[in-house]
Amino acid sequence: MHGFKGVRTLMRVHVGANDQWHGKPLYESIVELLRREHFAGATVFRGILGFGASARVHQGSWFRLSSDLPIVIECVETEEKITAILPRLDEMIGGGLITLEQVRVIMYRADVPEHERTGSWPIVVP
Repeated sequence: MHGFKGVRTLMRVHVGANDQWHGKPLYESIVELLRREHFAGATVFRGILGFGASARVHQGSWFRLSSDLPIVIECVETEEKITAILPRLDEMIGGGLITLEQVRVIMYRADVPEHERTGSWPIVVP
């Protein structure tokens, strides 16, 4: 089982929903890259309103659904793995933002049915 606790790095990648990489949505390509590189996981969030370096506001509405909404990809991994992937992300991302911050992981585990849980990974906050 892939699991870890302790200090890790949270990476957030901010891009636009219209951004592409080799004919695919950029956010999908980034998640596929992270999976191929055996990152612990990744989550993509679609924003409802935002602006970036261009100061152009991106928003959706009930009457006009913007296809270029803000997208944030988050993952938590070791600093070494994230540092190693940054040059590849630099190739892929035209405009956007990448942030890194130190986080403390207190639980990371796959979903296991209650009757199969052993209690071997309790949540313990020191």
